[in-house]
Amino acid sequence: MPEKEGLGDWVADRARRGGPPDREIRFRAAAKAIAASIRRNRSGEDNPDCPILVEGLRDEKALRALGFTGVVERVNRGWDRSRLVAYLHETYGTRNIVDKRPALILLMDWDRTGGRLQKALRDQLMAMDMPVDEDLRTVLLRVMKPEARTIEALAPHSRHLNPLIEEFLDDPL
Repeated sequence: MPEKEGLGDWVADRARRGGPPDREIRFRAAAKAIAASIRRNRSGEDNPDCPILVEGLRDEKALRALGFTGVVERVNRGWDRSRLVAYLHETYGTRNIVDKRPALILLMDWDRTGGRLQKALRDQLMAMDMPVDEDLRTVLLRVMKPEARTIEALAPHSRHLNPLIEEFLDDPL
């Protein structure tokens, strides 16, 4: 089948001229953001012990596969949203006492439903003077399309992401 006029093998040419392929660049950016959130999520002395809020159990399992070891809270636990927000505020307060940053990492899927849930939870938490850390979601939303549109869809990519995450975790802050 003849190539379209003027296109040639532009993908291979771009990879040769432009350095690493686009996917590698995006996965490195995702791994860097994940490593930063893992550092905040870790518990122990001198670690912020910042919980991360996800939608459900499969999301939590995906985060565990990526190396998160700290507290992971789930939205889907049979509570209404008001009770969940009150619980989070009462349990974690308004600021993380170790790093003085938001007390909670909010990470909903980056599909339409997750976006609506993210906004609703953020608005309710901020109304109670509880800002949230949305940095991880912002990066993943930008760099993980088309490979993943949900947190649980990151799990199959953990074998590629984990070595990069470890590399960033080993770097000094």
